[in-house]
Amino acid sequence: MNSVALDKTALCALIPHDGDMCLLDAVVDWDEENIRCRSASHRLADHPLRREDGTLGASHLLEYAAQAAAVHGGLLAAAENAVPTPGYLVATRRLQLHAERIDTLPGDLDVAAHRLFAGPGGWVYEFEIAHADAPLADGQFTIAHLDVDHGKPQA
Repeated sequence: MNSVALDKTALCALIPHDGDMCLLDAVVDWDEENIRCRSASHRLADHPLRREDGTLGASHLLEYAAQAAAVHGGLLAAAENAVPTPGYLVATRRLQLHAERIDTLPGDLDVAAHRLFAGPGGWVYEFEIAHADAPLADGQFTIAHLDVDHGKPQA
């Protein structure tokens, strides 16, 4: 793993989300196939994904995982002096949620993603998110590259 850690400012510069919608706080480590991030944003009272009743459901962990993959893509592109390829989350498989909500968890979230496939049309990642070594969510998702000329995912 790469021992170079990134803080929130550097991390948010790699993805299209900014402000409060940049949910991750730091990259702990990464390499060509893996990334591990940390986040405490689930505890924010003004979290942008909170429901009207003030709760934050575990289903929102998919967004944390997708952002980790986006940061990973940005880091890989930067390592090659290339521009990151934008993409859309287009499919989720084997999503398992091991909690109902996450807003009451006192510690940081550990967000790990592993790239299974990278091709001209997109990427496939598997992910695991934990809190205090207890699993919160895991699964797999596909990100399709965005056709920047037409604003649609590539076929």
